[in-house]
Amino acid sequence: MNNLKKRQQAKQTSAAPQAAAALPPALHSRPCKPFSWPVRVYYEDTDAGGVVYYANYLAFMERARTEWLRLQGFEQPELASVHGVLFVVRAVRIDYLKPSRFNDSLQVTVEVVNVGGSRIRFLQQVLRGAEEIVRAEVDVVCVGSGGFRPARIPREMREKMEKTGTGTGN
Repeated sequence: MNNLKKRQQAKQTSAAPQAAAALPPALHSRPCKPFSWPVRVYYEDTDAGGVVYYANYLAFMERARTEWLRLQGFEQPELASVHGVLFVVRAVRIDYLKPSRFNDSLQVTVEVVNVGGSRIRFLQQVLRGAEEIVRAEVDVVCVGSGGFRPARIPREMREKMEKTGTGTGN
């Protein structure tokens, strides 16, 4: 059975929870446990209302993706100098569900849900304990470090993700 038929069959038999229904179908079957990175909310992260300024969640997510990449054995400067590529954010779909405040201890998750030739789609969450604060779908694309044109994800990196089961083209 080819991959398209498998996906169509999985969609028909899927009984995804109501909360996940708003997310694209590829996010309903996630292959591995998400990576998690701790973040403490500092005073500088908050706005005049005393809650985390919305754009700071994007910075928290960027840090977590960088640490996830490091855990996979890849450093950003090495990707640029050895492979001639960079990863840039192409699109973000984000839901701000609850506020977080100064001194909150948060966990920022990183989960690969799909890998294409030059794109990686992540599902990221910001959690306070078991409470979901923010949910985002982030598309990151691989580009050449010289001209910022789309480039294929380095073979070594793709093989590592396939070996560890982190997003092998759902």
